[in-house]
Amino acid sequence: MSFRRLARRTIRWRPVEGDGLEHLTIGPEEGEIVARGVIVGARGGSAYGVDYTIVCGPDWAVRALDLGTSDGMAISLRSDGLGRWTRHDGKPLPEFDGCLDVDLAGSAFTNTLPIRRLWPDLGQRAAHLAMLYVPFTTFVPVRDAQVYTGLEGGRRFRYEAEDRSFAADLPVDEDGLVLDYPTLFARVREF
Repeated sequence: MSFRRLARRTIRWRPVEGDGLEHLTIGPEEGEIVARGVIVGARGGSAYGVDYTIVCGPDWAVRALDLGTSDGMAISLRSDGLGRWTRHDGKPLPEFDGCLDVDLAGSAFTNTLPIRRLWPDLGQRAAHLAMLYVPFTTFVPVRDAQVYTGLEGGRRFRYEAEDRSFAADLPVDEDGLVLDYPTLFARVREF
């Protein structure tokens, strides 16, 4: 199975427990893949409202991340698509060298990034990845080790924290977008 060519889509997920929503619009724009989303929810007793824009090249490697909160925190990062990151002002961020993907706390969508970038090479083998992870509690990016393994011919993928503290099997649709994220998120609607 291979994923179809991505067309513009608007999708929503909700947390399995508690209140919240992720609203995503994604599609091709001028030779890039642009994902714009809004996430509202709560974690650790703190409520958050976050908006994001993630720009990927045609190979699905992340080129830009712009992230802001409803209370004024913001970060803007750029990548060369080969895993070298800078702040918006051009200051290098060598601690993220080798990170081709981003992972946002509270997002079902960002698991799609490595799935699309690695498929079909992922197959049945495990890919050990360094991710630029942004927790919504601090908004300070950190390097995170994650493992993705292809299951069921591109219809399901296993995500694992490399320290084995969490794992989930993620079913995806024909575009590689997560359908449901067991114990965390469920797709609610597409527009």
